[in-house]
Amino acid sequence: MSAIPAGHQRGPMAEAKTTKYGADEARWAGLMTSAQRGEEADYRRLLTELAVVIDRYLRSRLGAYDLVEDCVQDSLLAIHQARHTYDPRRPFRPWLFAIVRHKAVDALRRGESKQRLHLVGEEIPEQAVAGPESELQRGQLLDQLPQTLREALVLTKILGLSTGEAAARIGISQAALKVRVHRAMRKVKNLLESDLV
Repeated sequence: MSAIPAGHQRGPMAEAKTTKYGADEARWAGLMTSAQRGEEADYRRLLTELAVVIDRYLRSRLGAYDLVEDCVQDSLLAIHQARHTYDPRRPFRPWLFAIVRHKAVDALRRGESKQRLHLVGEEIPEQAVAGPESELQRGQLLDQLPQTLREALVLTKILGLSTGEAAARIGISQAALKVRVHRAMRKVKNLLESDLV
């Protein structure tokens, strides 16, 4: 938690958020510790709660894309596989969100999305060419990307266009598009890693 600058006071919203995080932290740490001892009911409860939290976290950062659903499932699976690594003497939230951020970057890197706009031989809707993210709800993380990087990322990794298709829609070479996608991915990774939960 960061220090409050001199002369500034915490408002009621900040206090409520800190209290909520503290309650979640204690509950989740307790449930995970219990799950590590083999308590299946506590483990189910923990995963159920975390699924909702992970979904909200990813949608607020990436937007309402189909890849978020896959990323939530990948995150829950990774939590299951890494549950033995959680140390009850350490905070739970950083452990949890390190896994979630890693899976979000992996999902974007793979570009796996059910949001594909067309099948072979079908025309892509004009609004997707002009501004693909205008059709879909974007998250705050994508809004932080420069327009050129956001457009390249949305077309290829979220909407599922091939490099050639996306380059043609934007009017640049495939090599230039690959550079934009690479830069966008690096920026997204940095934003996720610096994100304070």
